[in-house]
Amino acid sequence: MFILVLGLVIFLGVHSTRVLAEGWRLQQVERLGERRWKGLYTLASLSGLALIVWGFGLARHQPVVLWSPPAWTRHVAALLVLVAFVLVTAAYVPGTRIKAAIGHPMLAGVKVWALAHLLANGTLADLLLFGSFLLWAVVAFVSSRRRDRAAGTSYPAAGLGRDGLAVVVGIVAWALFAHFGHRWLIGVDPFT
Repeated sequence: MFILVLGLVIFLGVHSTRVLAEGWRLQQVERLGERRWKGLYTLASLSGLALIVWGFGLARHQPVVLWSPPAWTRHVAALLVLVAFVLVTAAYVPGTRIKAAIGHPMLAGVKVWALAHLLANGTLADLLLFGSFLLWAVVAFVSSRRRDRAAGTSYPAAGLGRDGLAVVVGIVAWALFAHFGHRWLIGVDPFT
């Protein structure tokens, strides 16, 4: 479990610098230069992610079961993850009404993804992984929205076509991942 926790601390810690230490982050960008800062940020993020994957894999070999979710929660989780895929896609399609309304659909998508997995899984490793991501995403979302309001930032919508694109691409990506990628990468079929 130590490796999982270490990975979470590194990965989420790096991704929390803007929330927890904006002044320090800006000083480092100025001192190192944007390219070097981004390189170190990426290296730390990938290291944390690798530790999360490794630690979660190890924890699954000797699971500490905290509760046994009912079978129906898998179906709810699948639908919530579909919403998460659409939200994450909307973060990358410029001019969606989704982004205009939510402001930070990537963070909203992470919140929905984490909540879905907390509903459908009941081990200590699941609670640590998905609970940490949910807590981080809530704090980062609130902080980002507050920063947007203070700066007067808005996200203009370009039309329904952009939303349609985000929804279609999100659904297709979800279907491919749910039916093929999840089993291949995670070792779990979300529908059985």
